Amino acid sequence: MSTATYAPTVRSNPVHPRPVHPNPVHPNPVHLDPALLRALDVAGPERVGTVHAVVGLSVDVAGLTGAVGDVLTVGEGREAVAVEVVAATSSVLRCMPLAAVHGLRVGMPVRGTGRPLTVPTGRSLLGRVLDGLGRPVDGKGPLDAAMVPVSGSAPSALGRARVDTPLELGVRALDTMVTAGRGQRLGLFAGSGVGKSSLLSMVARGTEAEVSVIALVGERGREVREFLEDDLGPEGLARSVVVVATSDEPPLVRLRAAFVATRIAEQFRAEGRDVVLMMDSLTRVAMAQREIGLSVGEPPATRGYPPSTFSLLAQLLERAGTAERGSVTGIYTVLVDGDDHNEPVADAARSILDGHVVLTRELAVAGHFPSIDVLGSVSRVAGRVTTPAQRADATRLRQVMAARRRAQDLLDVGAYVPGSNPLVDAAVANAAGIDAFLQQPLDEVAEAEDSWEHLAALVGQMGVQP
Repeated sequence: MSTATYAPTVRSNPVHPRPVHPNPVHPNPVHLDPALLRALDVAGPERVGTVHAVVGLSVDVAGLTGAVGDVLTVGEGREAVAVEVVAATSSVLRCMPLAAVHGLRVGMPVRGTGRPLTVPTGRSLLGRVLDGLGRPVDGKGPLDAAMVPVSGSAPSALGRARVDTPLELGVRALDTMVTAGRGQRLGLFAGSGVGKSSLLSMVARGTEAEVSVIALVGERGREVREFLEDDLGPEGLARSVVVVATSDEPPLVRLRAAFVATRIAEQFRAEGRDVVLMMDSLTRVAMAQREIGLSVGEPPATRGYPPSTFSLLAQLLERAGTAERGSVTGIYTVLVDGDDHNEPVADAARSILDGHVVLTRELAVAGHFPSIDVLGSVSRVAGRVTTPAQRADATRLRQVMAARRRAQDLLDVGAYVPGSNPLVDAAVANAAGIDAFLQQPLDEVAEAEDSWEHLAALVGQMGVQP
């Protein structure tokens, strides 16, 4: 008779042991009790690595094995710093810190936690403010929530429900001219200081979605409290979860904030809820990934962004959308570099998203708010979530506005002859009405039904025929 033997696995952390599988073919050859296996694993020797190098933003660890995404702790006690494995070679694990690295030195002990980053989920998060790693920062006490890994996967392409239901956002210009659907992914594209965050706050207050998950990535610390108290308000916060990673946080924390918010939204979707995920901004997520990629040795490509940046954007954005039940409607701000809407991040995001809203500096400096360039904005699902009459009214207003834009030079120099083009005549005669329809105060919430009625009346007043 053969005798089965057991060799305890070397563990990196006795507090969070993984299941013991000393033999990959027969993981438990004598069918030992799982509790006994865990006890034997804890009793085994603990493997401790060391810091091999600290260069720039990266920490190299020698003497440990681990997978990309695993969390390690550097140092002892309260002074310990958490790091995450982002790359691995045959000799070292290349890690990025999840906190400040001041005081780290070569030779410090490193221990593995045996698990990736986990985030809280569930209804208990409503009304709470979390940091980029999912920890509460609002002073309301600890969270009573289930913890899940931050990693996730996009819904199956064939398992997604079709986007066929409009989502009211509370902004007249968006609800009528760039109509969004439940499960759509929409980008707000603009340069700095044009009103992206303000428009996002209008959506946060005016949306009809059951739950809002808001990620503030790379924001100025000064703006966070203003957004919570002034823009979102107590009523908006009560049905929202806010994830904050300010601009002074390590790049990995800023990057993880986007995935933490997405994972929380996914869990609400799994419960069958309709969720709006708002992220400000997607560009700062890409910039954080650029810092990480360059620090671990990736080659710079377009404008210094390593190749991993663009694949990461696709992985992040595809996780929003519809599933078999429930939906995550993603609204992402994109900070275009130098007002260049064809710069790499903006171009990549536009190719993945289901629509884009363009905000222009010309409208902003003229006091036109929200500064949405209706003619430059497109919703790729508008045709599926609006009625034929609604589409006809929106198209007619676009035609009138486009005709005026083409004739603007003639109008500016007084060379346009009235009667030459009925569409231009209608645009000039109804300019004040068009501006009043497209503009909206920051604190006003427009009902979608009223907005469509307003648009129908405006188009009827113009008197132009299709």
